Amino acid sequence: MNTRDHYILTGARVVDPARGIDEVMDIGVANGIIVEPSSIRKPEKIDLSGNIIAPGFIDIHVHLRQPGNTGAETIATGTMAAAAGGFTSILAMPNTNPCCDSAGTIELIKRESERNAKVRVYPCGCLSKNSDGKEMAGIGSLKNAGVVALSDDGRCIQNNELMRHVVAYAKSFDLPILDHCEEESLKGDGVMHEGKWSVLLGMLGIPSAAEELIIQRNIIFSRMFDWKIHMQHISTRESVEMMRRARARGIKVTAEATPHHIALTDENIKKFDTNYKMNPPLRSEDDRQAVIKGLKDGTISIIATDHAPHTMTAKEVEFDYAPFGIIGLETAIPVCLTELYHSGILSMSELVSKFTVGPATLLGLNAGTLEPGTNADITVINPDEEFVYDVNTSFSKSRNTPFHGTKFKGRAEATIVGGNFVYRRKEQ
Repeated sequence: MNTRDHYILTGARVVDPARGIDEVMDIGVANGIIVEPSSIRKPEKIDLSGNIIAPGFIDIHVHLRQPGNTGAETIATGTMAAAAGGFTSILAMPNTNPCCDSAGTIELIKRESERNAKVRVYPCGCLSKNSDGKEMAGIGSLKNAGVVALSDDGRCIQNNELMRHVVAYAKSFDLPILDHCEEESLKGDGVMHEGKWSVLLGMLGIPSAAEELIIQRNIIFSRMFDWKIHMQHISTRESVEMMRRARARGIKVTAEATPHHIALTDENIKKFDTNYKMNPPLRSEDDRQAVIKGLKDGTISIIATDHAPHTMTAKEVEFDYAPFGIIGLETAIPVCLTELYHSGILSMSELVSKFTVGPATLLGLNAGTLEPGTNADITVINPDEEFVYDVNTSFSKSRNTPFHGTKFKGRAEATIVGGNFVYRRKEQ
């Protein structure tokens, strides 16, 4: 980490969607805060010509595995991977062991983050006790402990009456709900998307309806209580259509897309590589295009990684028995620049907004902008460098990615948190 008190970033294109800025300009930093460059006397100047300076990227969907499964990831390694990926803040998912259904576990995560995290870690609390969908968690005590959102990520409350009460309580404590939308009886023992390729490969499928039923339920509850329900990793055409209609009516629902659902489809599973196994599963090309359209028209306002590390031992089994999930913190920017920006689908400002304005608005964070007076959390991007991703250089403890050996255009160049360089690629 490079510690500097006062400096000016010069020569770069500044993209700050929250303020409608997209131009070459200087950014001043003093004592960890964004300031007007002219206010700094005798500053150090750091030339970032050829790069893009953006507000610090925020990932609202990260599994750090600590406490409980530190063989796959820790707060230290996961946040270093986040820094290398260009993220300055992450929301830590609550499906740890023990899970985040008590103030004690939240305090443990906060203390470990203070000691070892390279980026800002915001804790997320459980919706239900033990995330088993049977009894509501102590939402008030979780709020007092410092959680900024609620989720049973990895699981989904099936009891609609319980979910109704959870939404009401979440609103009373001003906590957004992030839901893994999945109707379990329809999912069954499925391991991939139900469609042409599941039939050809002879695998049990997960129908699109398993996601869509819960999304419609959540839209209804969001309308009933006028409260924020966020749909994690939506993946189907109908999911996007339902969200589009609901948002047009002013219902307080939001959605995220993952880089892997933007770039990959169920056809990739013909390789029988368990690094293509995730939940929700990779869908059809038609679904992928619908997700991209949703990103373009604003229906999907957030991109999140669903970084889900697993050990090599866990993944090196038959496809049916492998756990769902892939790592994604260090490939998110390369995937999205390649698939969305360089393809002409999203402008740079539109893309940056999905990682800044969208997440900050949902979580109510004073972040997502480079406005003077805010924390100096900054993501520096080299938009044009071509490279081949090598997972063996990852800072994560795990290696479960489908993108090893993929050629990308664009990557994170540096990451600044509170004015400190927590990652700079050329110094690694």
